[in-house]
Amino acid sequence: MSEIKNSTQDFKPFISAGKILPEFTLTSLLLGILLAIIFGAANAYLGLKVGMTISASIPAAVISMGVIRGVLRKESILENNLVQTIGSAGESLAAGAIFTLPALYIWSEDWGKDAPSLITITVIALCGGVLGILFMIPLRKALIVNEHGVLPYPEGTACAEVLLAGEEGGQKAKTTFIGLGIGALYKLIADGLKLFPSEIETEITGYKGAAVGADVLPALLGVGFIIGSKISAYMLAGAVIGWFGLIPLIDYIGSMGTVIMYPADVPISELGYWGIWDNYIRYVGAGAVAFGGIFSLIKSLPLIGRTFKDALRDYKGGVGGDKSVRTDRDLPMLFVIVGSLVVVLIMAMLPIVPVGLIGALVIAVFGFFFATVSSRIVGLVGSSSNPVSGMTIATLIITAAIFKATGNDGQTGMIATLMVGAIICIIAAIAGDTSQDLKTGFLLGATPKKQQYGELIGIFAAALTIGGVLFLLNKAWGFGSTEIPAPQATLMRLVVEGVMGGDLPWALIFTGVGIGIAIELLGLPVLPIAIGLYLPIHLSTPIMVGGLIRGFLDKKLSNKDAKQEQIKSKIDSGLLYSSGLIAGEGLIGILLALFAVANFNINLGLDLGQIGALAFFALLTYTLLWKSVLHKSK
Repeated sequence: MSEIKNSTQDFKPFISAGKILPEFTLTSLLLGILLAIIFGAANAYLGLKVGMTISASIPAAVISMGVIRGVLRKESILENNLVQTIGSAGESLAAGAIFTLPALYIWSEDWGKDAPSLITITVIALCGGVLGILFMIPLRKALIVNEHGVLPYPEGTACAEVLLAGEEGGQKAKTTFIGLGIGALYKLIADGLKLFPSEIETEITGYKGAAVGADVLPALLGVGFIIGSKISAYMLAGAVIGWFGLIPLIDYIGSMGTVIMYPADVPISELGYWGIWDNYIRYVGAGAVAFGGIFSLIKSLPLIGRTFKDALRDYKGGVGGDKSVRTDRDLPMLFVIVGSLVVVLIMAMLPIVPVGLIGALVIAVFGFFFATVSSRIVGLVGSSSNPVSGMTIATLIITAAIFKATGNDGQTGMIATLMVGAIICIIAAIAGDTSQDLKTGFLLGATPKKQQYGELIGIFAAALTIGGVLFLLNKAWGFGSTEIPAPQATLMRLVVEGVMGGDLPWALIFTGVGIGIAIELLGLPVLPIAIGLYLPIHLSTPIMVGGLIRGFLDKKLSNKDAKQEQIKSKIDSGLLYSSGLIAGEGLIGILLALFAVANFNINLGLDLGQIGALAFFALLTYTLLWKSVLHKSK
């Protein structure tokens, strides 16, 4: 396997500039589009359920290697790279969309209005996606080429390593496909055939108001393994604060009389732990999450300032590339400028994107700023630490204030504000993903221009399907329900309503802010704990199970006497299998939503109860152990 060098001087990509290999082919195009749709839909489902998404670059690269090398018997690392470039664009667009757009559906239900049309959702997604790519293209040479060795781009470098390792064969793809199949089958049995409940819970005897539960589902187990034991534990800690601390406390206060506390309209004693969580704890959690997002942005301000200053300084040198060198060809600057202007004019003029001229200008300014910031931040600390939610919240606050000051308030102003925030969120997510993909291509010797076309194609494929996915999920279960709580979008809705003067329970929200401040003072990461507090404990417990398995391997990896390569192989296998579990559940989740809308019932009428659910989840957990701890590298 070729070693990736981290120095700009004398850098040579894996495929030299003078060598021509198949890259932008019909195979890579069709497979990339398919994966963009699959991972976009799966991540939309996962993000609406848990409030986080997974990177699709490595799973897409692995599946590509399995199909192109294993099935088609073709050998072209650049084809594989283009597949993951197109496929990962779908995941990033889905992440930006589901963190904001479901709020429009929630408002339409609250206000008795029609839900946003599929065309509106598609156009919003396209505007954000296209701008995210176009704003980043002029920065490629400055950030990817000139600062190679300075900006590591962790995910992009890791994906390049995986593709280089794939030259050995496509065995890893089998692990991902097995995970996808098992995740899909499990989800179908649990929530389709309903052989056992996918959500189990029990009250804590002798501790009134306290309860513990678990959604025994493959995606949550996979998420736990991917994020690891520490983040899983932080999420569970937040859930414990809510379900073992705040809910019993509020229940105890309510038991002293017929206390009615806003926003509930019945006495606390009649609510139960779910009612208390829905009416009170969600707002406390929202305050903590908002504080975490904004504070992460504030902490990044010095980095953001340096980033923007350096980017503007290098902007002229980073524009375009040497057209005579294959590995330095970008899309023409005329295409970038005209394309950006066209998108801004579309947003300003089209009534299906009702942001108006002011909103379009805000998007152009903030979009370029946050695209630049996002591209550099992911280069330094990776996509997982990119404060996209903080950028979006800050955008919403400023935009809402501008609209309110110019008289565009009420429901119209709230919708326009949310749409501006949604497009900015998508821009930041896509710019970061494009940067990682271009870094992978730079290391491998891909053609940047072809990758940029691939990003645009992936955006169009995902944008044309994300509206349908959101429509289906909302029609089947409704955003804000226990099935798809849409935590990030609900938070964004609360932010807009708060700035526009809505009747929010500010005491509860500032309680969450206070908890967030305390967590920050302890030196702990606020966001994972806040998300755990914001979501039901039923999501954090199965995530913790996956996290413990990963933690066991990480601990062995830290042991200097252990066989490092074998343990790394076990972790890699577990990561691919977990990605498959998530994708499999997500796809069946979309299928079951279709069934629900069509009133097609496949319930067997046989229920094994909570004991059966625990038994099946134990079996599912064993499969993860089988593909990670017990995995034997070949």
